[in-house]
Amino acid sequence: MRKTIFHGSTSVIEKPVYGYGKIRNDYGLGFYCTEDLNLAKEWAVTKDSNGYANRYVIETDGLTCLNLNSGEYTILHWLSVLLENRIFDINTALAQEAKEYLLKNFSVSYKDVDIITGYRADDSYFSFAQDFINGAISVRQLGNAMHLGKLGTQFVLKSQKAFDSILYEGYETADCTEWFSKKEIRDKSARRQYFDIEKNRRQRGDVYIVQILDEEIKADDPRIR
Repeated sequence: MRKTIFHGSTSVIEKPVYGYGKIRNDYGLGFYCTEDLNLAKEWAVTKDSNGYANRYVIETDGLTCLNLNSGEYTILHWLSVLLENRIFDINTALAQEAKEYLLKNFSVSYKDVDIITGYRADDSYFSFAQDFINGAISVRQLGNAMHLGKLGTQFVLKSQKAFDSILYEGYETADCTEWFSKKEIRDKSARRQYFDIEKNRRQRGDVYIVQILDEEIKADDPRIR
């Protein structure tokens, strides 16, 4: 299948380099893109710097793709990948135990795939994940929170084979005066909805990390799906 993808950056990137970048990104080292042009423009800018939405096409036939948002996985599988790569504030015994349990029981074999798709842990989504491992929200609330603000999903190239499969087609400029404010509005919307709708509205039957640890709940348990 042929897809058009975009990479938001402060630079024009005609040839992405395999093995280059930040290792502490959501899914580790890779080339982080999106199929949404507007999101790429938001991700491209800073408060004071314009950016570029670099456009590529990729043929995915013959590539292995891990979709963390598919029904095969739960939100806790996504979180385990995040815990493996991002730096969380683990400053309580509960959070430390939660991290160890999730990494042991919800780990995903992702390092040898060509492409990963899944949620992007913007500041707001990352803070929601931290709330969960600290026991403040339930699995249901965390899953619902991932849709607030429509912060989008990522399309991440992980392998040399994936890098060899993309073709650069050009770029569109992103003006920081327009797109940074849109990025802030989207993030603030997610946070506002989170506090207004999700965080303080526990439902009967909600499953929290303490219960997951105490009952040793695993991925096949219908209560976390």
